[in-house]
Amino acid sequence: MTTSNTDEANSGAVDADVRAELTRLRDSIDNIDAAVVHMLAERFKCTQRVGHLKAAHQLPAADPNREAQQINRLRGLAESAKLDPAFAEKLLNFIIAEVIRHHERIADDALNGTTGTAGTTGTAYTARTTGTAGTAADAGE
Repeated sequence: MTTSNTDEANSGAVDADVRAELTRLRDSIDNIDAAVVHMLAERFKCTQRVGHLKAAHQLPAADPNREAQQINRLRGLAESAKLDPAFAEKLLNFIIAEVIRHHERIADDALNGTTGTAGTTGTAYTARTTGTAGTAADAGE
């Protein structure tokens, strides 16, 4: 049984004020989730432009120095925001891996003279097309 199903099953025993507070908090969580999705979409629009710029100038998809800077920066931001820095780093690494996947696809498309779907997120394609090492850079770009 999910949390919401459990809450619904127990709603008769829960005070109306508690239910109202749960609803208010969940509405805020839903709004935050929507904002996160929209911010990620904007971020990926920017990183797609970076990928096209890199492809046009035959630059590598990954930049380990940029990655290290971004991870250190994000860990510091997380600490000051009272968020677990290890969690923030995991999240950034996940995003970085997706960015590099897009950059590699853009570079492959440029090399082959095709227009692909490098800007599409959420696809099942997860393997690296170039077999590069696991560094994931340009997260902040």
